[in-house]
Amino acid sequence: MPGQWHGRRLVAAAMAVALTAAGVGVGVPAHADPVEQIPDGNFDDGVGEWWSTGNSPLSIVNGEACVPVPGGLVNPWDSIVGRDHLNLTAGEDYRLTFTAHSTVPLKPRILVQNATTYLESLGARPEEPIGATPTAYEFFFTAQETNPSGQFAFQLGGDDEDATFCFDNVSLVGGVVKPPYVPDTGPRVRVNQVGYLPHGPKNATLVTDRPAGIAFELRDAKGKVVHRGRSKPAGVDASSGVATHTISFSAYTKAGTGFTLVADGETSHPFDISPAAYDKLRADTLSAFYPQRSGIEIKDSVAPGYARPAGHVGVAPNKGDLSVACLPGTCDYALDVTGGWYDAGDFGKYVVNGGIAAYQLMSAFERTKTARSAQADKLGDGTVRLPERGNGVPDILDEARWELDFILKMQVPDGKPLAGMAHHKMHDESWAGYPMLPSAGDKTRYLHPPSTAATLNLAATAAQAARLYAPYDKAFATRALRAARKAYDAALANPALYAPGGGDAGGGPYDDTNVTDEFYWAAAELYLTTGEKRFADAVRASPLHAADVWVATGFDWQQRAQLARLELATVPNALPDRDRVRRSVVDGARRYLANVTASPWSLAYAPPGNAFDWGSNGLVLNNLQVIATAYDLTNDMKFRDAVLSGMDYLLGRNALNRSYITGYGEVDTHRQYHRWFANSIDDDLPPPPPGSIGGGPNSYASTWDSTAADKLAGCESRPQWCSIDDAQSYATNEIAINWMSTLAWAASFVADQDNGEAAPRANACHVHYTALPSGTGFVAAVEVRNTGPATLKGWELTFAFVGGQRVEAAQGARASQAGATVTLAGGDQLKPGKSLLIGLRGTSAGGANPAPELFRLNGSACS
Repeated sequence: MPGQWHGRRLVAAAMAVALTAAGVGVGVPAHADPVEQIPDGNFDDGVGEWWSTGNSPLSIVNGEACVPVPGGLVNPWDSIVGRDHLNLTAGEDYRLTFTAHSTVPLKPRILVQNATTYLESLGARPEEPIGATPTAYEFFFTAQETNPSGQFAFQLGGDDEDATFCFDNVSLVGGVVKPPYVPDTGPRVRVNQVGYLPHGPKNATLVTDRPAGIAFELRDAKGKVVHRGRSKPAGVDASSGVATHTISFSAYTKAGTGFTLVADGETSHPFDISPAAYDKLRADTLSAFYPQRSGIEIKDSVAPGYARPAGHVGVAPNKGDLSVACLPGTCDYALDVTGGWYDAGDFGKYVVNGGIAAYQLMSAFERTKTARSAQADKLGDGTVRLPERGNGVPDILDEARWELDFILKMQVPDGKPLAGMAHHKMHDESWAGYPMLPSAGDKTRYLHPPSTAATLNLAATAAQAARLYAPYDKAFATRALRAARKAYDAALANPALYAPGGGDAGGGPYDDTNVTDEFYWAAAELYLTTGEKRFADAVRASPLHAADVWVATGFDWQQRAQLARLELATVPNALPDRDRVRRSVVDGARRYLANVTASPWSLAYAPPGNAFDWGSNGLVLNNLQVIATAYDLTNDMKFRDAVLSGMDYLLGRNALNRSYITGYGEVDTHRQYHRWFANSIDDDLPPPPPGSIGGGPNSYASTWDSTAADKLAGCESRPQWCSIDDAQSYATNEIAINWMSTLAWAASFVADQDNGEAAPRANACHVHYTALPSGTGFVAAVEVRNTGPATLKGWELTFAFVGGQRVEAAQGARASQAGATVTLAGGDQLKPGKSLLIGLRGTSAGGANPAPELFRLNGSACS
């Protein structure tokens, strides 16, 4: 199902493959007579056919081969020692062994590859640096091609200090039987390794085929039993292929740290029970976007440990992004397309994927205006680690702005063919080296032709931005809306301009030949921002407006109708059939809720045929966003609890017993595929930032990288196993901005739930708000009735406008405004059953001016 792939990794012949001694495939190996491919690997007769680069002359010292390795080299391949003329057979299994030591600890790249094309059959590094003590190493791999001119090499460059590297007893033998790859899954009791909210759902999974329930104990950090119960048999789960029991300990509500569950002789990884279980995750996930930025120096003072020079700002060896030309023969101009986020583990920037990522950050912020449980102050200025904090703008909007500015720069200029359309993407002419800092990239970069999908992504996100940024930057909001209108009109004039499918050198396609959903989404965002009949009519005329858009896999970069539905349901508007739209979101959420309920892992994802897509973790989270929105619309706790339980799967309650979120859990994913968050293969580079998430299980073998193909063969029928925490597995473990953005949305939602108690119902007050246009502004009457049991001695009413409206004067209350949030306050008593009337006069930013839908009186939500 290529329509669900992450979109760029369809051609990967030249990408690196790292296989460690501990990890190899479980497929059927080729069996040939063992043949030694390196007969001169013991150096008894000198250097034989071995060679080295000129800066590392090879010599024999005490029967070993040794080379000096200069310090200060930039790339691993700047110092190499190797041997050619290997004769490899595609599909055959090989064992490589050698001993090595070094005067300075080194982690060389260990390669078996094509000497001409550099296609790697083995591309490994030792788990720990090679030190002063001679140590034996062993690696298994499967040859990727038949090649009589193979090459073995150590790539040694990149360390700061001079070193001497020595090696001996090098052997490469084919026709071996590889040991199977068996991941260490730890204890059979699987829990959310971060924690649970005190009054929220608390569930775990026990892997066992016992036919009857098993006694379990919840123990505190001192080992004291604080709760007991029995598990419930759940049978064999299709996604994991293992027999399971479920464990519920929701009845225990006391906060604490270091809890464990004990069942069937197994003790789980530790976890906390805390109302703050997700607070840090919200901040970390949003902060992880800053090191992903293009076109800006990353400062250690903002992101400690992640400092690096700006990438692609025209400083050699970079060849972008100040003036990037189109692919030869496709246009006659160049654009400044600096900024934005690097899409994933590469240096490309894509409007389609950037669009959904920017949308989700803006949506997480906009939720604070409409959802009862949302905590606006937790997404305000000063809450995220980024250089703009302190500028009076919510940090989450500052981060989204970095991508939005790039997307706007991708619009075709006036006076050029296809003016108003958006270039689909821009990236290197061929794949950059791996690993590598963005500032070291030396490839020529090109704009790729415009597409209807990219243009509508620009229209939708720019329209959404126009209303959200209006209170903070009116000029930017005006520019964004102008660009959105122009893009929408250009898309209408070019409704079937599709990006080509298949893999490109240096980037992926993000192709989409059905843009009906993008038209629906763009029209919805333009309607919500402008209130114009033209866009309302386009929304209602879309064939998707009344369709069932809640596909089993969930929404993603190719499926956008769901975004329109979510926005129309939650953002205040006057659409005549809005109640039906809201009901449809709840109906869709029930479908994903059923997945959570049926799964012993509380997994919100149940794709057709039990086939997990590329980026399944992102799809899990997107489904949780739909469920969470249903909670916001209904205040029905079953939806809230399903989201909390659904997060368990991502935080360790899964078949692999591994948290997919970096820095979270006893056993976390921390070796994701990424060019510069690559500490697991280069000690000089940082690890993935806390709060990062990789794509996760992918059971489509046709899309696998060589590492996944070698280690995961046979997992397809139990897809939870189709994932490996390996820095070379881009098909199952790559970081990407659209998976980070959906995690940011979900993390913000669950952090808002505090201790897990029910959100207060809107029964303490009632507000009736009526606004009428007046000149260039509006006048409004706000009637507030105290429907609670107590007299309010002094009161404060808060609400948020949809866009850039501002209150200029108030009668009957003191008025203040921060951004879009208005506070009306009075000192008079407000007795139960009594009402007060407030008059407002304000200015409008133009466009829609619907009545706010979330009011709080002294902190309590009103109906």
